Amino acid sequence: MSKMEIQYRVLGAIGTNVYFLINKETKETLLVDPADNAPYLLEQIKMRGYDMKAILLTHGHFDHIYAVNDLKKSLDVPVYAYADEAALMGDSWMNRSKAWAEAMTVTPDILLHDGDELDLAGFHIRVIHTPGHTAGSCCYYFEEEKILIAGDTLFYESYGRTDLDTGSEAAIMRSLREQLFLLPDDVEVYPGHGDSTTIGHEKKYNPAAF
Repeated sequence: MSKMEIQYRVLGAIGTNVYFLINKETKETLLVDPADNAPYLLEQIKMRGYDMKAILLTHGHFDHIYAVNDLKKSLDVPVYAYADEAALMGDSWMNRSKAWAEAMTVTPDILLHDGDELDLAGFHIRVIHTPGHTAGSCCYYFEEEKILIAGDTLFYESYGRTDLDTGSEAAIMRSLREQLFLLPDDVEVYPGHGDSTTIGHEKKYNPAAF
């Protein structure tokens, strides 16, 4: 039985899935893509007794990072992001915050690379670089728990848009077909927007599979 509990909230202007990945044995917790409303997220952390260990970012668009800076003022935890995404996170035009809301940037504490392996909150995580939605998009694969945190790379019967800065249709197809669709069919996929799914379902019904 998995020791991971997944709680999520849908926050921000574009309805982003914000995930709490909780170690049921220790309450150690990872926060993925804090989209907005830092006061609410901090209230949830305090109320539920989460022992925060890190913030993981799948990519740098504003609707996945807007609460990061405010959270950092209260939480003494590192922010992880893919190395190729640092430039986009550091540019308010590229991360779209300047167009949608108040301009902001984020500077990650720890830069990741493809194949990096992390041990956080009692979980072993493999970083999978999945360019396409952005050049530095990545997914977090929890092999033991059979969980993939997919960001905006893979959605339920769909995939991320590729028409924004550093996006590439060809790259996202390679990421899906040569990386994610090679994972076991029973891996559960938790995307940045919309419903969860499985790798097996997406191999049958996702348009990128054909």
